[in-house]
Amino acid sequence: MPTTAQVIHSAPGEGPAFSAVGDVYRILASGDQTGGGYAFLETRVLPGGGPPPHIHRREDEAFFILEGEVTFTLDGKRITAGPGTFVQGPRGIPHSFKNESNAPARMLILVTPPGFEKFIAGIAQPVPSFDSPPLPVLPADIERLLAAAPQYGIEILPPPH
Repeated sequence: MPTTAQVIHSAPGEGPAFSAVGDVYRILASGDQTGGGYAFLETRVLPGGGPPPHIHRREDEAFFILEGEVTFTLDGKRITAGPGTFVQGPRGIPHSFKNESNAPARMLILVTPPGFEKFIAGIAQPVPSFDSPPLPVLPADIERLLAAAPQYGIEILPPPH
């Protein structure tokens, strides 16, 4: 059976880049490019950055820290992850991540099955490159995130007290 996956090659910094709620994402491989197998993204999380707590109902997420430090909360358990750390976030598990350090962090995100990359492209603002600074978060950005999340099987949870 022929595959619909494509050969993908992105030089450093290449690929569609987006500013999403204070973080910068670069789509390295979309579901369309991988024949529906997975999506692969790189993200840069500035100090204080990270998404609100949420649950993915459709996909599993895996994270690999390249630089800096990111604190994950998965199903109530906190994990502080530095370079070389791998974290798996299965679908259906409440989770979030935050850069609680004073330095930027960079990580890879594998999402299977794909679709999350379309969510990012739909809610985020395109930026010229992955090295671009994130755009300021406006109330309209939060409204767009909250409106789009259910369409992608993502449940945004209230912040912890």
